[in-house]
Order: sequence, then structure tokens, then C-alpha cells
Amino acid sequence: EGVNTLHDTFLHGLKLSEGGPCLGWRPGPDQPYKWLTYQEVLTRSQHFGSGLLHEGAVANPDQFIGIFSQNRVEWKITEQACNSFSMVVVPLYDTLGPQSIKHIMTQCNLRIVVVDNNAKAKCLLGGVKDGQYTIETLIIMAQPNEETNALLKDTNVKLLTFTQVEEIGKNNLKEFVPPKPSDLHTICYTSGTTGLPKGVMLTHGNLVANRAGVFAIGNQSFLKMDNNDVHISYLPLAHVFERIVCVQVFTAGASVGFFQGDVKLLMGDVAALRPTIFPMVPRLINRMYDKVWAGANQSFFKKFLLERAVKSKMELLKRGIITKDTIWDKLVFRRVQNMMGGRGRIFITGAAPVSLEVLNFMRVALGVTFTEGYGQTEATAAISVTIPGDYNSGSVGTPAVSNVVKLVDVPEKNYYAKDGKGEVCVKGTNVFVGYYKDEEKTKETLDEDGWLHTGDVGMWLPNGSLKIIDRKKNIFKLAQGEYIAPEKIESIFTQSPAVAQVFLHGESLKASLVAVVIPDAEALSTWCSGKGQNGTYQELCANENVKKLILEDLLAVGRKRGLKTFELPKKIHLSTELFSVENDLLTPTFKSRRPQLYQRYKTEIEEMYQGLD
Repeated sequence: EGVNTLHDTFLHGLKLSEGGPCLGWRPGPDQPYKWLTYQEVLTRSQHFGSGLLHEGAVANPDQFIGIFSQNRVEWKITEQACNSFSMVVVPLYDTLGPQSIKHIMTQCNLRIVVVDNNAKAKCLLGGVKDGQYTIETLIIMAQPNEETNALLKDTNVKLLTFTQVEEIGKNNLKEFVPPKPSDLHTICYTSGTTGLPKGVMLTHGNLVANRAGVFAIGNQSFLKMDNNDVHISYLPLAHVFERIVCVQVFTAGASVGFFQGDVKLLMGDVAALRPTIFPMVPRLINRMYDKVWAGANQSFFKKFLLERAVKSKMELLKRGIITKDTIWDKLVFRRVQNMMGGRGRIFITGAAPVSLEVLNFMRVALGVTFTEGYGQTEATAAISVTIPGDYNSGSVGTPAVSNVVKLVDVPEKNYYAKDGKGEVCVKGTNVFVGYYKDEEKTKETLDEDGWLHTGDVGMWLPNGSLKIIDRKKNIFKLAQGEYIAPEKIESIFTQSPAVAQVFLHGESLKASLVAVVIPDAEALSTWCSGKGQNGTYQELCANENVKKLILEDLLAVGRKRGLKTFELPKKIHLSTELFSVENDLLTPTFKSRRPQLYQRYKTEIEEMYQGLD
């Protein structure tokens, strides 16, 4: 009651925190976390917001503030200042690339931008110098270095440090100007797999509604939080999944601890923080799953023990029992639980699909319900969430109570609502306002009755839950007329222990599929030596016998998971270059950029097709 904006949310958390910690960071490796209380964060947000106003910003939703930074305390202070002074936060992120940054800077006419370091300051100042866009005030969290100062001389940009802005605001303090629920909170740019990113407009009401809509389902049980809970923040705050988790953490008066900014050091941060709340993306879950099995495969006894432990706890899971108190937890799983800090209670996954086998393994290994959310930025974050007990249907759960879901016919793929199958369409208080300055794309996605068309194909299961079974668009037809949904097949193939990533390709003039496979650098050596093949990672990837063994394994995994013969590749190419955001083969939410992958491997694909048909 009375929590209708993100300003209200923070004040509510302040009250519930009872003077407790709000934001934490590690000053350096091997150092303990340091904390700011809720009151300290609110005070610093007021200082920073007042400083922005003194420097020419205005306290209304027409004022956009850019933020180009990794997750850290100042990110949240900037956001909270915007929330409490009715300004709009527009995040930029490293992986967007120069063209997308130029697009956002010009489309939003961002005149005030906050950055964390000199590299990002130089990136933006370079754009100003080249006449790509205009910045009036650049605020940097670090101390500006010589290169930044030198670039500054070629522009009319005013450079201030974050501390200076806080100090200016402290000396020119302004009262908060709280927003209305219908006011814009953020423009969150989503990277499409093709083209320039689109700016999703989300209001304060959208975020508050979506938080309430998700946590109303589990706030008395599996998602219950209080001021003793601690969340590890490492998924990018530029994306709304991480932000909606933080909104819930603040609503409960709980605390957020930031990682040091390097994913390689994440597990060290987890050990120091010992979080109770741990959101994960499938890529990290799959790596953990592979790591545990790779460790077990090093000895017959370890593998035997892990297989017995999993089998025993899976039997309990089938009966709806989640526990950390079995003999198998003491013998086998305690080590996995301690890897995650030892106190993990609320584990959430979203952003991309994860296989049921892997998710259930995590449930038995960690002894937690492990909630899966399905959604998209256009629905703020979550459209549905899984609930305890529904462990074997492969569903994405029940609709969040902030939205209603209907399925709409997709005749070209033979999906009909009368059969309980169709495109997932969503309507509710969490559905976005539209794409910023893009009416055409908005009309393609939001119909005149306010239904958001997700592009995902779902089906209703007998227990009333929703299962995602296909994509409306990411499909192609083979020469014999069979439709192929590559992402579904790729997610099955990545369950092969030797495989990290797969790009499946087919063409309408060809009768069969081919695939580019990136073997798992950590697991390949152990996997191959068990099959009589030895060598370095590079040598193994160039070995024809290894290629044959991996293809055989993919086919076995595919058949086991019920793939049809035409869904299996006839040939594969092994590559050592991981698909990543940096090489433009993945979007920032780790979805495959299919056109770019095709261009990158065009030669290899053509070679594989030679003589195939």
C-alpha cells in the first residue's frame, strides 16, 4: 500500500531496513565488503540529484540522464537520484558498439552522461569530437587522466567528477520532486538480433506493477525476502532483469552487494558476500553444470557417487521435495552449495531458455526451488514464473498477476489457439508504453487493444502453466518442406559435455542441416582422453577423429531428447572462437546473432554442403 513509484519503493525499504545495509562493494580483491545504509544512499542520491539540477538539469520526465557504467554503488545512486527527482535514466552498455551508442545518444539527445571510467569517457568524447553527437556535461566516477583531459580540450564538454557533483548538490540542496506512477522511469535499449537497438519506454508504474505481479505469487513462501537477505549484483544493470530484482530487494529493505566488475573474480565475490539471492543466466548455469560433471568424470568413484546422488535426489524432486539435508548433501552437494556462498535461498533464472535437465540438476544440487522467469523487456521483465512443485513439465510457470496471457493463431506454422497453442500475447500494467520515437515498430509489437505480441509460441499444459515451444520468426524451411526451429535444437546440443556453443544452419534449397560447434575449452581434454584422443585444445579441435566423436555425441543427445532425423546435422565444423558479444556474434543478452554468424562462417558452411545433397 502506498508504494506506487520507485521513489516510494526506496522509502519503504528505508523503513523496513531498520538502519541496515543497502549497497555494498569490495574496495579490492581479498577485502571484505563495505556498506552504505539506506539513509546514506538516500542522502547521497539527494546530493547527486541536487548537483544535477544546479548544473542545468530539470526535475521532470523530459530530462534524460545517460549512464554508461558497470554495476557499482554510483550506478544505483544515479538511478535513485533520477527516481526521486522525476528524471529518466537511459543506460548505455559496453557491448552496444559505436554505431548503437551514436544512435542512442542522438535519438535521446543525451546532454548529461555519467560514466565510470576514463575508457568510456574517451569513447564518448571521441564521438563528440567527431561531430556524431553533443554532450554538455560529462560526469566521471574515476579521476580523469591525461588522455581524457587532452580530448576534453577539443570539445565544449564540461567534465565533473561524481564526487564534485555530490559536493555541489550538498551545498545547493533541493527538495525531492517525486514522480507519478505514469511518469517515464527509463528508456531501456534492447539489442535486436538485427538492426539498431530499440528504446523500450518503461514507467515507474510498469516496474512497480511487475515486481508486485511476480512476488505476489511467492512472497509468502519461495520468494519471500526480508531485511536480512543479500543479493549479488553482477548481471548488467543496463538490462531490466537485474533492475527488477533490485526493486524487489529494496522493497524488502534487503541489501545489494556488487561484484568487482570482473566475471573471472565473481566466485571470489560470492564467497565473500555469501548471498541469499542469486539471479543467474543460462550461460552461467550451463557452465556450472558442465564444471561439476567434468570434475566428476575425472574418476570412476566420483562419477558413480554423483550419479547416485543425483538419482536419489531426483526421486525426491518428483515427489515435490526440495531439501539440503540428505546424506547426499553431506557427501556430494555441500561443495556445490558452498561454491555459491553456502547461504543461497532464492535462485532465479531468466533472459534465455535453460534445459529442464540442467535446471533440475541445479535444484537437487543446491537444494532450492530455482525459479525460472519468462519475459521480455517490453513486458518490463517477467510475464510468467515457475512455482514450486512444477519441476518436470518444462513450463515457464504461471502468469505474473500484473498481466494476462492469451495465445493467438500462427497458421503458417500450424499453431491454433483452439488447440491451446499459439503466439504468446500479453496485456497488463507491466506492458511498456512503446518504443521511443519509433511508432512503426511500436505498432508491429503492440496492437490497438494493448496486447503485446511477443513473437514466442507457447502452449497451455494440463496443469494450467505455460510452455514455450517455438519462435514465430526464427525458423527456416528445408528443401523437403520441414520447418526447423534452430534455437530449440541448439539448446539441446549444448547439453553434450564436450560442447560449449552451437550454430545450426539450414537452407530452403538444401535437404539437410549443418552446424558450427565450439567445443568446451575446460571439458574437451578430459572428454577426449576418455575416448583415446589427446592433445591441446587447438590440436583436438583440428582432429578429424574428435570431430567425428563430437558429431556422434550430438546425434546421440539429439535422439535421446526426441529430435527427428531431419533436425540432426549431417556435418559439423569445429571452431575455437567462442561466440561473444565482443565479436558481435551474440547480443548483450547472449542470444545468437544469426545473420552475423552466417557471414562469419559462410565459407565453412559452403564447404560442409559440398557433396552433402
